[in-house]
Amino acid sequence: MSLVTLHAAAAVENNDDFHLARLLLLLRANSGRTNKPVDGITKLAKMDFLLRYPSCLARVLIDRKPSNAPLVPDNERNTIEAQMVRYRYGPWDGRYRKWIGLLVAKGLATTYLEGKTVCVQLTDAGQALAAHLMTLDEFQPLAQRSTSVARAVGDFSSTKLMKYVYELFPEIVNMKMGQSIKL
Repeated sequence: MSLVTLHAAAAVENNDDFHLARLLLLLRANSGRTNKPVDGITKLAKMDFLLRYPSCLARVLIDRKPSNAPLVPDNERNTIEAQMVRYRYGPWDGRYRKWIGLLVAKGLATTYLEGKTVCVQLTDAGQALAAHLMTLDEFQPLAQRSTSVARAVGDFSSTKLMKYVYELFPEIVNMKMGQSIKL
């Protein structure tokens, strides 16, 4: 791998706008017709894990067989959009609170508490921007995978999704805390 490629990959990894766009697509795919929120940052992280690791999403789609969920093309299966680390509740990225805060600050999402659960919901502006991103060629793979994630596991509770990820990907359980996930 060339140094130019490494610098380009690092630039994308450190670009908050890329991560915000991905989360917008995921939140929109999950919101359905009623703009339902994602109930919990942990649930959002697990759904994002499947979005960022297409090979893992492919395993979920084989296991769950959701109707009308686009399959993961072969050319995407061996890619990782952005690495995550093993944390107490499974795959995690320490920047979620920052990214959610940025979405809220930009007027693209709202958050509220239901008990101890932080719910994340798109605003009208967030819905509109996500709809626009879905029309752009460069975001088509993410948009299609977001739809697949939402159709496969969007109705799971946070706890059920966490247990499902551990069950389907037992190799994560054996990783050390803070270790980069490479599946």
